Amino acid sequence: MITSPMALPINPASGVHPAVTGNSSRFAGKRVAMVTFSPYPFDPRPRRAVDALVAEGASVDLICLGNQGAPKREVLNGVNVLRLPIKHDRRGKFAYAYRYAGFILTSAVIFALRSLARRYDLVYVHNMPDILVLSSLIPKALGAKVVLDLHDPMPELMMTIFGAPQGSKSVQLLKRLEKWSIARANLVITVNVACKRIFSSRSCRPEKIAVVMNSPDGKIFPFRATRPEAFRGKTGNEPFVIMYHGSLVERNGLDVAIDALSRVREAVPTAELRIVGPNTPFLERMMESARNKNLQESVRYLGSRRLEDLVTEIENCDLGVIPNHRNAFTEINTPTRIFEYLALGKPVIAPSTPGIQDYFNKESLLFFEPGNPGDLAQQIEYAYSHPREVQEIVRKAQEVFLEHAWDRERETLLGRVSEILNRE
Repeated sequence: MITSPMALPINPASGVHPAVTGNSSRFAGKRVAMVTFSPYPFDPRPRRAVDALVAEGASVDLICLGNQGAPKREVLNGVNVLRLPIKHDRRGKFAYAYRYAGFILTSAVIFALRSLARRYDLVYVHNMPDILVLSSLIPKALGAKVVLDLHDPMPELMMTIFGAPQGSKSVQLLKRLEKWSIARANLVITVNVACKRIFSSRSCRPEKIAVVMNSPDGKIFPFRATRPEAFRGKTGNEPFVIMYHGSLVERNGLDVAIDALSRVREAVPTAELRIVGPNTPFLERMMESARNKNLQESVRYLGSRRLEDLVTEIENCDLGVIPNHRNAFTEINTPTRIFEYLALGKPVIAPSTPGIQDYFNKESLLFFEPGNPGDLAQQIEYAYSHPREVQEIVRKAQEVFLEHAWDRERETLLGRVSEILNRE
């Protein structure tokens, strides 16, 4: 198990270290440009980074995707937000490239013009795409430092989403763009040690990379230690609520969860699956599949939820599932959803992949073979019929969670950003 490099004590009642909850001003007077090809404030990672910088006194100009009903310009939570009206749908390679190109060009022009009026100290770029770092070139030429936050490795996503072979021209091009983009940055941040291994093996030295995990913000997901009464077992007609939340795309395995549910109905007749996330064509196909399996009363789609409302849904479930298929991306991913369930004291079943097993072992998480609905069904039945044993697993998992709670990850982020800002 990999532990956090920070040694800050945690208050187990809140999951927060007292030293980082008060007001600070280490970035007072610093002007930050941030860009993300996602809607704000709905993408958790950019939101946490923005909040951390603003809390330390930075002034942040954020360019992001437009979102239905959201104003084009506004000051939100102390952030100057500009939303570009570019729709982020999921079609083909050329559609992705066209949208990325328009977004990159527009953000680059805006930041260049703003830099000429009042220079930035820092440009913080979130991938995807890596090449979005182009928007930092003029501010960097005028003295700004650049952070490239690599949420996902694009070559592995290309292989997963489009089925591209590792040796294909498109994958090789993305690897070259990754290396070029990283070279433009003063600091690279990524989400886990598996991704750090990949980037340092092909694009830069490991010292340039900081790992800042996707731990949930403790202000939104308050830490709640596991309690015996939450694992008393189900009686009578009480529903046993299994929850899936996140992106509703094929690689994340909603089909595996639905297939597993159909297999556990005999052993767990009150089992129901609740689904939270933005609607997609894949979800529509899965709901039709549920009806074909006669599960229409047991599979409920709750729609999309803000992070604050997601907390309520997790509190109302008995078990979280991360039903991923096995592929190049899920092999290295450490889903934020694991930590969101654990923060609220809920058990979770996750795939036995390196990106997760870098942090958890079989004593601290319920594992299943990725993409195997039969194995997932067995783990669901175990969680239902062994509440006391599962409580102990959750207790150990929460120890891992506390080692990587957001206040520690936040300090890693702010400390490394501070280093490059103070470097001549």
